[in-house]
Amino acid sequence: MEKRSLVKGKIHYVGVNDRNKHLFEGMWPLPYGVSYNSYLIDDEMVALVDTVDVCFFEQFIAKIKAVIGEKPIQYLIINHMEPDHSGSIALIKKYYPDIVIVGNKQTFGMIEGFYGVVGDQYVVKDGDFLSLGHHKLHFYLTPMVHWPETMMTFDETDHVLFSGDAFGCFGTLDGGFIDSRINLDKYWDEMERYYSNIVGKYGSPVQKALQKLGGLPIEMICSTHGPIWTEQIGKVVGIYDRLSRYEAEEGVVIAYGTMYGNTEQMAEEIAAELSANGVKNIVMHNVSKSNPSYILKDIFKYKGLIVGCPTYSNQIYPEMESLLSKILVREVKGRYLGWFGSFCWAGAAVKRIAEFAEKSKMEIVADPVEMKQAMKPITREQCAILARAMADRLKKG
Repeated sequence: MEKRSLVKGKIHYVGVNDRNKHLFEGMWPLPYGVSYNSYLIDDEMVALVDTVDVCFFEQFIAKIKAVIGEKPIQYLIINHMEPDHSGSIALIKKYYPDIVIVGNKQTFGMIEGFYGVVGDQYVVKDGDFLSLGHHKLHFYLTPMVHWPETMMTFDETDHVLFSGDAFGCFGTLDGGFIDSRINLDKYWDEMERYYSNIVGKYGSPVQKALQKLGGLPIEMICSTHGPIWTEQIGKVVGIYDRLSRYEAEEGVVIAYGTMYGNTEQMAEEIAAELSANGVKNIVMHNVSKSNPSYILKDIFKYKGLIVGCPTYSNQIYPEMESLLSKILVREVKGRYLGWFGSFCWAGAAVKRIAEFAEKSKMEIVADPVEMKQAMKPITREQCAILARAMADRLKKG
């Protein structure tokens, strides 16, 4: 067991897999599950880096004891306080009552608030260090990536970065946990979805963290979700860098709501005209069928966004309203925007989407299209004009 858990040097993987949870944070689908990663440094002084969801504590403590037996753990390093990583703190404290918890000022307020845990603390500031014997650890505060207390721990001895949620992704670790030993195909889209869903709002703090870490000789990244990165560090950091700068590929996401198919016809007309004008990357999402998690991932991926829906009870279609609020929360930048809507006897959808457009500060490419009841030749032409304007803007961009 000890050999199978070995990461590097005296560092061991003691994380767990969650294949039962359907929705992360109660919102984001987990078709491939998710891992909660924790690491044990079996040095002269033993340190545990982060914990796991409390539901998996029995597995967790068994993995720890398989590595160190009955040896005590001197330090518990908390890089991130979300309960999927901090949930076992109170139980770890019962097993190891003399353990010293390592965190920053923000960390300890949350530990007491969430778990009522007090006791020996090692409060670190940016750049502080801790020696375990062979391993020398440095701490880097990375606030708002993606909570205010988040920090990262760098092991100077083996050049390992314990990065918290940064560089993480959805997906369980099936058998192996190091990138060089597993098939990575499922993780790349899940990394972009994880970023857009969980971290998306915090592009500027991510950029600051990347700059702070830029000079470190990192040979391994140990995140709290997903694989340990060794061979793919460049690709992983590149994805986080690109997404946090809101860079996007040429393409258009068409997100629409429809009750009886009339508004969907408008979306189809727009998509067909986009294709006729040379746009190859066109992704269509019916907001009543596609989970917002996947729509957000595609909005982070592509430069163009066209949204549309019918009026519902003199308001915007509820599923579209929900999506637009999620886009605003993430403060998505640098996108080109168009929109359309329909109504039966009194129109409101186009007006409500216009309010979203003003708040979003995205670049508007053309006048919106509003349809009364069903498709007519004039509406078809207006949809084509909107599509051509988007295609032209993408080419200029």
